[in-house]
Amino acid sequence: MSADRTARADGTARAAGSGPLAGLTVVELGGIGPGPFCGMLLADLGAEVVRIDRPAQAGRAAAPAMLQRGRRSAAVDLKRPQGAQAVLRLIGRADAVLEGFRPGVAERLGLGPEDCLARNPRLVYGRMTGWGQHGPEAQQPGHDINYIALTGALHAIGPADGDPVVPLNLVGDFGGGGMLLAFGMVAALLRVARGGAGQVVDAAMTDGSALLMSMAYGFLGMGAWQDGRGANLLDGGAPFYGVYRCADGGHVALGSLEPPFYAALLAGLGLADDPDFAAQHDRGRWPAMRAKLGAAFAAADRDHWAEHFAGTPACVTPVLSLTEAPQHPHNVARSTFVPGPGGAPMPAPAPRFSGTPAGEPRDAPVTGADTDELLAEAGLPAEEIAALRAQGVIG
Repeated sequence: MSADRTARADGTARAAGSGPLAGLTVVELGGIGPGPFCGMLLADLGAEVVRIDRPAQAGRAAAPAMLQRGRRSAAVDLKRPQGAQAVLRLIGRADAVLEGFRPGVAERLGLGPEDCLARNPRLVYGRMTGWGQHGPEAQQPGHDINYIALTGALHAIGPADGDPVVPLNLVGDFGGGGMLLAFGMVAALLRVARGGAGQVVDAAMTDGSALLMSMAYGFLGMGAWQDGRGANLLDGGAPFYGVYRCADGGHVALGSLEPPFYAALLAGLGLADDPDFAAQHDRGRWPAMRAKLGAAFAAADRDHWAEHFAGTPACVTPVLSLTEAPQHPHNVARSTFVPGPGGAPMPAPAPRFSGTPAGEPRDAPVTGADTDELLAEAGLPAEEIAALRAQGVIG
């Protein structure tokens, strides 16, 4: 952890943030999935992120801990007017706020954009939803799989002769959701730093997952992409860009797209003189190529092929499991994973900055552990904090 310290209100010390966003304060109205991921990204890069949790959760370990790292936590009942007013005090001193409620919920709590921007005109107000703040589906429930289904992303992923494959919840929740919101909030904060006014950032997972499909839609518009699964250069349709099973049940991934990489693949497998591989982009020969590549890789174990192609430009890599990936020499050399809760590996902050490097992530807080400290910093006197606790407004 960083050795830099700042003084707490009670005279003790806590670690100061480091990274390009150090000095910024963000209030995160507690949620799940993409909202906390956005908060994690901002905290990783040095922002002071204050998470507002429910009093009923006070005293519990934050979960999942990796997504909650780097925060301070206040347990406040936002459904009570006194609680919303206390949080408005925090927001009045913040640079940004983020929330992941359904459209209209924050407004009903008295914590919508109008309330917050009236208190703090330079505030960046980030909103994370699946469908966006308006549209026919805006008030409907949903999850990552529903959002990516509506944007073409889910349809495009999977084998040609099979059903769409769920890509975890990476495309909607995290790539098209939390990461997009973090990007939007940083862009809006940059505008404020240049003298602009605060504003609302409306990040919808439908919008974000569609945006992630820009290249596929671009190729489709050019007539260079078939609107189906497993039929294109980058969706597993090409035999030299895909996954193959090995003798031990493990897999290797091929990315042998460019001619030099394709030539290195064929040389490594002894197939350089096979006429079926002479015309790389002859789709008529792709089934024969796939069958021969499959037979070749099935003849030896995954780790044999990893060693066999190591150091060559063939773009052949082993498909590693979640427990194997942190141990790979490349990931170890770059500290791509760092020790997390209980010593388990967790992804390190990214990207990397030469002048303002991010510090080692701070552990997730115990829910509500910083309630009194944060409210005191916002200017609430001790007797008012005690009264809020007696009323059950804070935990």
